[in-house]
Amino acid sequence: MPDARRTDAVLLLVALVWGSSYLSAQTATAVLPVLVVLFARYALSALACLGLVAADRKSGRWTRDELRIGVPLGITQAAVLVVETYGVAHTSAANAGLIISLTIVITPLLDRSGHRGGLPLSFYAAAGVCLLAVGLLMSGNGFHAPRLGDLLMLAAALIRAVHVALVGRLTVNRAIRPLRLTTVQTLVGSALFLLPASGELSTLAHIGVAGWAQLLYLALFCSVFAFLAQTWAVQRTSASRASLLLGTEPIWAAAVGIALAGDHFTPVTALGATLLVTGTYWGQAIERAHRAKAPSGAQAPSVIRAPSGARGTARPATADPQFKDNLIPPALPAERQDAEEAQRPA
Repeated sequence: MPDARRTDAVLLLVALVWGSSYLSAQTATAVLPVLVVLFARYALSALACLGLVAADRKSGRWTRDELRIGVPLGITQAAVLVVETYGVAHTSAANAGLIISLTIVITPLLDRSGHRGGLPLSFYAAAGVCLLAVGLLMSGNGFHAPRLGDLLMLAAALIRAVHVALVGRLTVNRAIRPLRLTTVQTLVGSALFLLPASGELSTLAHIGVAGWAQLLYLALFCSVFAFLAQTWAVQRTSASRASLLLGTEPIWAAAVGIALAGDHFTPVTALGATLLVTGTYWGQAIERAHRAKAPSGAQAPSVIRAPSGARGTARPATADPQFKDNLIPPALPAERQDAEEAQRPA
């Protein structure tokens, strides 16, 4: 398989894994309290990350920035996951994956680096399409009071956008290794959820093989594996191509929910899903084009980012908010990436 095709396949696999994470979280919270699921996911991820750090003996000591920045980002990341997990426990996996994609259009409104003179009106039109789509998704067969889970997923999308903007602000122009930063965040999350979950940790002894399989999948595949695979792939393609492929996450979330969880789309919710995917892609394209037109001296560097180390040091790159949570892989400046993509054989 050609290298470009292999890279695309890896990015699509990451999007599929992340899309399936909503159903896995929903299944896990059906047999375990939400806080226990969160603690187990964080603790298992932290153990895996610590193992990878220990195995990489050439990477040197932890830096002050990795520790100092990892703590607040660990707190905001934990806030994202707690609201998101409670939300997916009270709505369909398909709706959860679709609504959370609103992060793509919320983030540019919060992270204005590289945006001089404000975003164009067409971006707000795309955001309006997304809001209409969410209303249709919540309505089901007819308009009614929004479900608690859908409202929580809306809140999770907003908090994730704040987290992504914070990642860009705190990590820009700093030598931070993604694996080390992620390890700090998983340790912070484990500490945050240990006490609230401690009273119900005994439930882990009664969930059986299927329950542990869900927890291991969330921790090792949806976090650690997806992180490593995405880092590997992003280093071999452009930010635009990577964001396009990773942006298929809500489509996979809907497909997994329908195929495995029996989620049903009425004509109204199907229209909502279509409009949401269309609106987020449209908004992302407008924001990227607007950023590319900014004067080179006015554009502040930001980072590619995603939720759950690999080799390398963070360097300035283009911002694409569907990279989940906090990944900061090595990347080229946006203009050079786009030029290299044009020269790369299909």
